[in-house]
Amino acid sequence: MTGRWVATDRVPFGQQVRDRWNSLSRAQHWVLIIPLLVLVYLLPVLNVFPLTTEPWTDYELALFNAARFGLIALGLNIVLGQAGLLDLGYVGFFAIGAYVAAIMTSPDSFLTNPEYSWMVVVPVAMIITMISGVVIGTPTLRLRGDYLAIVTLGFGEMVRLLADNVEPLRGNRGFQEVGRPPGTYADGSPIFTQTDGKPWYWLTVTFIIVILLLVGNLERSRVGRAWVAIREDEDAAELMGVPTFKFKVWAFVMGAAVGGLSGVLYAGQIGFVNNQRFDVVTSILFVAAVVLGGSGNKVGVLLGALVISYVPDRLQLAPEYRFLMFGIALIVLMVFRPQGLMGARQRLLARGRQAYVRLVGRPEQAGTESALTDSGKGVNA
Repeated sequence: MTGRWVATDRVPFGQQVRDRWNSLSRAQHWVLIIPLLVLVYLLPVLNVFPLTTEPWTDYELALFNAARFGLIALGLNIVLGQAGLLDLGYVGFFAIGAYVAAIMTSPDSFLTNPEYSWMVVVPVAMIITMISGVVIGTPTLRLRGDYLAIVTLGFGEMVRLLADNVEPLRGNRGFQEVGRPPGTYADGSPIFTQTDGKPWYWLTVTFIIVILLLVGNLERSRVGRAWVAIREDEDAAELMGVPTFKFKVWAFVMGAAVGGLSGVLYAGQIGFVNNQRFDVVTSILFVAAVVLGGSGNKVGVLLGALVISYVPDRLQLAPEYRFLMFGIALIVLMVFRPQGLMGARQRLLARGRQAYVRLVGRPEQAGTESALTDSGKGVNA
């Protein structure tokens, strides 16, 4: 019968898990999450993660790089996944955070006394990247789609070219001995070094947890609902009274802050910053992590970052084979699962359908009544 709503008893396993999770209280969520967090923190010690038997890559540094990539993906997910803004120049914010850390702590800096504490560098770098997000976003976020993508791509390249041509930023020479977080062991040796990835991994995971909590609260707030409305249909959101431009700038600024934080972590661990690390290819990898994991899904983008960063590091793939693998993986994913490994599940329509069923009865009954009503209209006509 045309227009009939046919109910089915087959519910996908993934949907069953999500429904079960959503039915739990916040306290029950934490009871399940805390053991998982303990396992995540213990990964560098347990050394049981897949591909850890490869002898030519440092396991702990590979974990840190994956965690740092996950932090970057979370920041880009605010812009791309939550608000639907195609930002191809996110590496620019990452570069600004790294250069702020280098200028404030490296002996090669043009500042008179660059020995600022790392605890001061982090908020300063985040504030500067947020300001740059406002400066770049205010004139450009009135654009949409491909036009916005091209402008943001130009922003990322502009940051790299400025670092190459402005003498105080030292171009290829870069900045050496970039500052690291404070702290020493009992014997006086520093905790954070270039070769020991465990402290860096633990610090980055802590930042990820904080960002997840903040972004999760935003998703459930008026801001998160406005982002979803803008992503789904900006014109409809504007007509419904949502100040779309303001919320797009907010998304750009918040994503920029996370990008700056990840740049500070990168600069501190590697100890050297120059303009060679912030090219277009790196920015595309950031986008690939979000798309591969599932745009709009926080856990999904972390999984995508793990695939993009950890697997090639452990397998020691050459750059040309690494990008070939990513290209093939994305093509296969777009064919068989275009929403990503863990695509975002929007529950607004699902909740509306459940409310409708509770009001009018079972779905098949509602469909039958609708069909009978339509046929009755035809007879009366």
